Amino acid sequence: MLKFDAELFLQLVGKEAIEKRVEIEKVVDGISAKGFKNIFLIGSGGTIAMMYPYEYILKSNSTLEVHAEIAAELMVMNNRHLTKDSVCIFASVTGTTKETVAAAEFCKNKGATTIGLVAEQGTPLAEAVDYCISTGHEKHSFDTFFIHLQLLTFRFIHNNDEFPQYDQFAKEISLLPQGIVDALEQFDSQAEQFAIKHKNTDYHMLVGAGNLWGNTYSYAMCILEEMQWIKSKSIHAAEFFHGTLELVEEDTSVILFKGEDETRPLVERVERFAENITNELFIIDTKDYRLEGVSDEFRKHFAICLNWALTGRISVYLERERNHPLETRRYYRKIAY
Repeated sequence: MLKFDAELFLQLVGKEAIEKRVEIEKVVDGISAKGFKNIFLIGSGGTIAMMYPYEYILKSNSTLEVHAEIAAELMVMNNRHLTKDSVCIFASVTGTTKETVAAAEFCKNKGATTIGLVAEQGTPLAEAVDYCISTGHEKHSFDTFFIHLQLLTFRFIHNNDEFPQYDQFAKEISLLPQGIVDALEQFDSQAEQFAIKHKNTDYHMLVGAGNLWGNTYSYAMCILEEMQWIKSKSIHAAEFFHGTLELVEEDTSVILFKGEDETRPLVERVERFAENITNELFIIDTKDYRLEGVSDEFRKHFAICLNWALTGRISVYLERERNHPLETRRYYRKIAY
């Protein structure tokens, strides 16, 4: 597969990420024992998008109060729920995202307990938070962050006496990286053909819902727009029929992210509509992939990690076909704004 080392992925995500389980549980258990009122999931750009799935999971699986907030907005909105009794979770690969670092300092000044997911220790975000969970490297950081957020989220739910299956869940998540590698091998040719066919397509609609809404938002904005300079729009499946449907024509590229949680029927409704209008419907359905050893009960949660990895195969082929490196920027961190 182009630009993918399965052995390295399994080392970093399948072994090293999973080995953080003990550290993560110690952090969560200590916070739970002390007590807290609510959880804030905070990020900027791709990392706030990364938090949305876990906001959904907490809302649909727990009575714990949760808020997902964009870092820059949180600092100006006078959020009355943010107090010394809040737990605030942040993520930044580089640990230098200006707004996220500032938000971590802001929350800490409020007396909140802060947790940061970063690649490297010693970075500004790592230094700003009470608890730093580091991957130790930037390679596959998002894949690793997703694993760590699964463990963080469900440990909090478990400690709230709402997820007695946690130990089995944690055992099965250790099988997920191999399942992802198998799925990538299965999907790779589809990803390549999509990129070849759409290398000159100048606009895509991306539709998702539930715990895949964050991935939908992120892929449109952070990959297609930021990294490939392609116009795109992320549309929540529940909102698709309240405006966006009128823009679908026979050659409109519509990409559907189908997961396995309770909102799947919302995406299937869009699918039924789109397949009768456009000839350019592309579906990424996590149900198409086996994930050996993972029980049906947990698949809907692991769909977040799987979907993210699958979309990454499209990215590397778009990069090749369009001769546009994913690292190329015109403005981001290039000029003052």
